[in-house]
Amino acid sequence: MKKDRLEIKKARERLLKLKKEINRHRHAYHVLDNPMVSDAVFDSLQKELANLEKQFPELAAPDSPTQRVGGEPLKEFKKVRHESPMISLDDTFSEEDARDWFLRLENFLKKKIKPEFYCELKIDGLAIELIYENGIFVQGSTRGDGAIGEDVTQNLRTVEAIPLKIRSNNPKHPVPARLVVRGEIFITRKEFERINREQEKKGGKLYANPRNIAAGSIRQLDPKITAARKLDSFQYAIVSDLGQTRHEEEHDILKSFGFKINPNNKLVHSLSEVFEFRDYWVKHREKIPYEIDGTVIIANDNAIFKAGGVAGKAPRAAIAYKFPPREAETVVEDIKVQVGRTGALTPVAVMRPVSVGGVRITHATLHNFDEINRLGLKIGDTVVISRAGDVIPQVIKVLKNLRTGKEEKIRIPAKCPVDGSKIVHEGAIYRCSNPRCGARHQEQLRHFVSRRAFDIRGLGGKIIDRFLDEGLIADAADIFSLKEGDIKVLERFGERSAENIVREIGEKKRITLAKFIYSLGILNVGEETAIALTREISNFKFQISKPTDVLKIFQKLSPKDLQDIHDIGPKVSESIHDWFCEPGNKKLLEKLEEAGVKIENQISNIKNQRLKGFTFVLTGSLISMSRNEAKDKIRALGGEISESVSSKTGYVVAGENPGSKYDKAKELGIKILDEKEFNKLSSSGPER
Repeated sequence: MKKDRLEIKKARERLLKLKKEINRHRHAYHVLDNPMVSDAVFDSLQKELANLEKQFPELAAPDSPTQRVGGEPLKEFKKVRHESPMISLDDTFSEEDARDWFLRLENFLKKKIKPEFYCELKIDGLAIELIYENGIFVQGSTRGDGAIGEDVTQNLRTVEAIPLKIRSNNPKHPVPARLVVRGEIFITRKEFERINREQEKKGGKLYANPRNIAAGSIRQLDPKITAARKLDSFQYAIVSDLGQTRHEEEHDILKSFGFKINPNNKLVHSLSEVFEFRDYWVKHREKIPYEIDGTVIIANDNAIFKAGGVAGKAPRAAIAYKFPPREAETVVEDIKVQVGRTGALTPVAVMRPVSVGGVRITHATLHNFDEINRLGLKIGDTVVISRAGDVIPQVIKVLKNLRTGKEEKIRIPAKCPVDGSKIVHEGAIYRCSNPRCGARHQEQLRHFVSRRAFDIRGLGGKIIDRFLDEGLIADAADIFSLKEGDIKVLERFGERSAENIVREIGEKKRITLAKFIYSLGILNVGEETAIALTREISNFKFQISKPTDVLKIFQKLSPKDLQDIHDIGPKVSESIHDWFCEPGNKKLLEKLEEAGVKIENQISNIKNQRLKGFTFVLTGSLISMSRNEAKDKIRALGGEISESVSSKTGYVVAGENPGSKYDKAKELGIKILDEKEFNKLSSSGPER
C-alpha cells in the first residue's frame, strides 16, 4: 500500500525524536554510568525505532542507534581493540518472533537446520572480555562500542570468580598459549541491597539496579572500591579457536579451565523446549540470587553460527528471548474521568496498547489531578508505564523530549460527568457535590449487570465497585470494553478470573428488548413496564437490532403516546420521556452500540401463546422454581404479569406464605392456583 506524504512526515518526525532520545539515554547509560530510564524502557524505545525503520526503510540511516552496539569508552581508561567485534543480540519477546527468527536463519542459509539450541540465562550485568597468555590473566576489557573497549584489568583482578591463572583438567584441551574468552560481570541482589544501605547511611545517591552498580564498580579508577563491591562473573564464550565445534563444548572447556559457568544453562533440541526453558525462568527468576532479564538462544553448531554471520549489529544465529518488560513506553491517547462510589473523580489514562510484565495494558489510573500536575502529563504524551512487582500499571514518567507541540493540556471538569452536579475540591480530591452521586452510579451499574437485566455472571457488586474505584469503568458501556490485561493486573485477580469475566461479558452482548429496557434503570420502569413497552414497540414496523434503534423509537413517542400503553401512567411516561431526551443517556446508547451490544425482540418470536390474554399475579414462595422463573415461563407462553390484583387479573399463583394479594384475590373472586395447578395450566393451557 502506498504511503502518503503526511504519514511519512509524521514517521520522520517521530523517528528523529526517538533517535535523539535514545542517543541521550545511551550516553548516560554507557558513558556516564547514570541511566535515566530502566533497561526495559530503553529497549521499548529501541524497539519502536526499529519497527519504524522496518515500516519506513527509506527513513533508516547509518547513524541510527539500531546500528550501534554499545557506548563510547570512558576517557579515563586505556582503549583496547577487540580481536573480533563484541556484538550484541537482537531481542524477541514472543514465540512467534522466535519462530520467525529461526525461519529467517534457514532462509539465509538456504537449507533446513537441525533444531539444536544452547539456552543461557541472560544476566543483567556488564559484558567483558578476558585475555590469558600461557595461562596467566593479562588483560580484561569492557565491550565499549563493540570494536574498542576499556582496559579494566586491575579492577577485574579483584573479582574472585575470575581466575588469575588457569589450568586444564582435560587432556583434550590443554591451556593454549593465548586464550580469549567472554563473559558477564554482575552483582547479587543481596550485595546490591547491602551497598544501597551503606549509601543511605552516608547520605549518598542510591543505585537504580544491580547492573548499574556492576558497571560503575568495574569503571572505578581505584581497584579497592571495586574489590569492596564483591562482584561476581560467569564466562560463556571462547573467541580463540581451540577446535571447538559446538557452543555447548565451549562451556565444557571453560569449566575444565577453572572458569565459573552458569549451571542453569541447557542444551535443547526443539523450539518448544526453548519456550519451556524461557517460560520456566519467567516464573522462577526470583529463586536465583542475581537479576536476569531473559534467555539467550544460540545455534549450538558453531559452523551454523559462523555461516549465519552478522546482520546489522547482531549475529543471525543467536537471539535474546527477553522476559516481558516490567516497564515500557507508550502514548496517552485520552484521559477519562471516572466517578467512584464516594463521588470522587479519578483521572484514567487511555493508552496505545502496550505489553508490560506480559500483560497487554490499555488503561492506567492517575489517582488524582495532583498526580497529573506532578508528572506534567498532557494528552498525546509519550510516557513510561511500570508494573514493578507485577502490581497495577502506573504512569511513572513523561518523556517530554518526544513532544511535538500538539499535546493537549488536561483540564479538571467543572461538572460531574455522571449527573452534571458542581465539582468541589477537598484537598487532593475532586468530588461530585451531590452526596448520592457515587452511590447511585454504583447502584445503576449493579442493576445493569443483574440477573433480570444483562445477567453478567461473575460480575457481582464487589467487583463492580473495584472496577469503579480503579477507574476501569465510567458507565455501563465501559463494561463491554474491558480487556483481560486491565483486569488481571488488579490484586486478587488472576489470569483465569480475568479470562472468565471477559468471556462472560462477550457472551452477554445479545439481549432481549425487554431486558435491555429494564437494564437502563429508568426511574419507575420495572420488569413489567419494560415488557409492556416491548409489546407496544413490537407492533411497530420498525426493525430493532441495536441500542440506537431503541433511542429513535422512543424519541418519536410523546408522554401522551406512552400513557396510552397499558399500565403506564403520567409519572412513568414522564420518566421514560425524560430519560431518552437526556444527552448523556443518548451517548450511553451510542457507546453500547459501538461496544457491540445487539438487541432481539423475543416477544415477537413467541410461537406457543397458550396463555395469551391472561394476566397473572404471583404471591408467596414457590418450591419447584423461583418467582422470576415462573414469570419467564408465563411470558414465554404469551401471558402477562401484574404486580397488583384487580378485576382484570386472570389468575393468582399462590406459593407458601402468600401475602395480601392472596386475600385481595379471594375478595374479588379471582381464580387462585397452587404451584401444582399452575404447572398443569402452563402445560395444557386454560379453558377458554
